[in-house]
Amino acid sequence: MPDSKTPDTATPNLARLRGFIADFTRLVERHGDDEAAVLDAGRVLLADLIATDDWLPDAYARPDPVHYRQYLLHCDPYERFSVVSFVWGPGQRTPIHDHTVWGLVGILRGAERSQRYDLQPQGGPPIAHMSEILKVGLVEAVSPRIGDVHAIANALPDRPSISIHVYGGNIGAVRRSVFDPLTGQRKPFISGYANSALPNLWDRSQPVPHAA
Repeated sequence: MPDSKTPDTATPNLARLRGFIADFTRLVERHGDDEAAVLDAGRVLLADLIATDDWLPDAYARPDPVHYRQYLLHCDPYERFSVVSFVWGPGQRTPIHDHTVWGLVGILRGAERSQRYDLQPQGGPPIAHMSEILKVGLVEAVSPRIGDVHAIANALPDRPSISIHVYGGNIGAVRRSVFDPLTGQRKPFISGYANSALPNLWDRSQPVPHAA
């Protein structure tokens, strides 16, 4: 049997992702108005998904030589949540940014450096917290309620890192902001996605490498 952290790139186990999406859909149907409940239960679901690395198709794990990539894996039809893969090449990082919705970040491959910030009410440079290294299997939560402003970087100098994110909305269409590190000036942006096609979760004619 392959190691749980070695991806099976030949035949991705999409049943695992399909099951996660089904479970998360039931979660938001039960607790969609209770952010704390969604984050608590969603953290467990995401940790279980990233505990085995055999399901992410290669097309949604490809780094770009210049920019990090955000691939859409699934968006709820009512846009209550979305699931994306973030792929970071060596040295790639985000600017300081917010989300405006709740989010969960789980590390699938490699490692990421997370730097949280507090915005100053009267303006000025964002105040940095101590940075953290997020390793494979760890899940971090963000939201306007618990802390929504951060910057993320690939912590590895020689290979890509990949994290799986779940957000409380269609994150590629959400109007958000980046912040100047020296002045705190806000600049609006909408991220969009790197892909124009989604993984086909519904072709059950293909065998999976092992049970999800």
